[in-house]
Amino acid sequence: MHHETIRKVNGYDKDGYTYYPVIIVGAGESGIAMGCRLKSELKFDQFRIFDRQAGIGGTWWINRYPGVACDIPAIFYSFSFAPNPRWTSFHPSGPEIVEYLQGVCSDFEITDKIQCNTDIESCRWLQDEKLWEVTLKHMVAGTGDLASKERQQLIEEKGESAVYSRTETVRAKIIASAVGGLVEPRGWPENIPGRENFKGIMFHSARWDESVSMQDKDVVVVGTGCSAAQFLPRLTKEPYNAKSVTQLMRSPPWVVPRVQPPFGEKNWNEWAPTILSNVPGLNKLLRTLVFLGSERDWQLFGGEDYNAKFRARVEDELLRHMQHTVPEKYHEILTPDYGVGCKRRIFDATWFPGLNDPRVELTTLPLTSVQERSVTLGPGRTYPDPKKTDSKAPTDERIVPADVIILANGFDTSKWLHPLKVIGQEGKDLVTTMEERGGAQAYQATAMDGFPNFFIIFGPNSATGHSSVILASENMVNYSLKFMKLILSGDAETVDVKQEEEIKYTRDIQEKLSKSWYFTADGWNSTAYPYSQFKFTWLCMFPKWDHWNIKYTRQGILKQRLRKGLGLLALAATIVGAYRARQAGISVTDAARSLWRLLRMSGNDLLRSAGLIR
Repeated sequence: MHHETIRKVNGYDKDGYTYYPVIIVGAGESGIAMGCRLKSELKFDQFRIFDRQAGIGGTWWINRYPGVACDIPAIFYSFSFAPNPRWTSFHPSGPEIVEYLQGVCSDFEITDKIQCNTDIESCRWLQDEKLWEVTLKHMVAGTGDLASKERQQLIEEKGESAVYSRTETVRAKIIASAVGGLVEPRGWPENIPGRENFKGIMFHSARWDESVSMQDKDVVVVGTGCSAAQFLPRLTKEPYNAKSVTQLMRSPPWVVPRVQPPFGEKNWNEWAPTILSNVPGLNKLLRTLVFLGSERDWQLFGGEDYNAKFRARVEDELLRHMQHTVPEKYHEILTPDYGVGCKRRIFDATWFPGLNDPRVELTTLPLTSVQERSVTLGPGRTYPDPKKTDSKAPTDERIVPADVIILANGFDTSKWLHPLKVIGQEGKDLVTTMEERGGAQAYQATAMDGFPNFFIIFGPNSATGHSSVILASENMVNYSLKFMKLILSGDAETVDVKQEEEIKYTRDIQEKLSKSWYFTADGWNSTAYPYSQFKFTWLCMFPKWDHWNIKYTRQGILKQRLRKGLGLLALAATIVGAYRARQAGISVTDAARSLWRLLRMSGNDLLRSAGLIR
């Protein structure tokens, strides 16, 4: 079916290059899913996955902070096409997830298709050739694990050769971007002075420095996101033994008690691997039940009256949990003033209990400056509103000792694909095109008009906030494959979504979304998906073909005409056959079977004679 192959073009000529039918950007779970499905569904292995990091696993490869783990049941945070009945726990650690992802690559025999330490700098559409020209930068091993700002600083200090060994230009028919949204860690807040004077150690949790000793050190943690909730409770315990930990919170998250497995953690960890490996269908059944349970939480995200009532009920439950778990002095600052579901929730088992440690302090005093071995907090507060006169939350300025500062302030989620530069038809930049229309966006979170044969996996507005990221990624992979199949089989030359449909789709998404943390300063939400995963799955299963510009090849046009002709022939034959069968006393069922066999044989003969199938 597929005639495309990886090959060298123009030999030794200065304009020679390597041609890849498909290039996948990123070797995280989305890139792995795309590679596996290309091979298993389309029987196509002429692709290459490039990743600038030093290993396979994406965010799970790079995040190595203490306590890093899956915060939803792993039975649901795994590929449907590669179930794992032998997870060692209900919420496995980061290293185990990396082992799983790398095992999937091995099982599907795509490990040799992955090239690490290779950064894709840019992709440019060549209109005449109908190909993407891709600039690769081969990196010094390990430098790809640095954030882009750190790499730039290294280049400024030691020259480009400290990061990049060589540059190569290749070409591809199809690009699948699986870079993800949580790529670039947020840097130091630019409005906070004194960083250059700090004599201690500072790093981001997404680039954890394992060489740093925290023994008897004063630690300041900036942020209260999901990562901080996992690593902070460990800092005062072995082997870290921090003297004190001060956590700075801008506003409180909604914290949900982490889902417990049936029969408890201990029994699950001991018996589940054996039972799930030996009872047919049980793993799939439990996965389905977890999915259905998570879909219940979709009710948190709507704007109707029943959504508001459901949110109020859930909020009461979560506030009671918080008040029962953390010290009373934190009750006020841990009571959110927004609805549950408007921001990313934290699924927690250790952070709230950890706030009872006398060496841990949580505060909403703002960080105002940094000194050599300390930070200044206040005056004022970030939460509750300083104008709230009956609040008991502190506002007085104070100086806190600091030997180590850990930034846990999240990622830059407003710059999709960053730092990848994509130039489409008429020289238009992808990110610029998005911004001109209001913000990061993509039709079905997958495609933009004017960028042919370019697919985004887990693009803007694909996170539902209540379900599995892997499920959403799989949906987008399966959706993209329907269009890739046309191109790789030679039936279509290019595909891209129609501009009016992309704009219409994005307008609907933005109108449905409620205001949340994911909004940029100008009120744009580029992260959340306001509907259920049921709906998203359905839309991915059944594309609206009339929403797309598909430039069929001569072969594709002929196939379409033959199919239409066969359809009309089948209809006519059915009518005539039914009439004759009735006259001859033959049952309708027997007549239909005979007619179907005849049409199928005739149809295949026609397609073979036209050279359209083998």
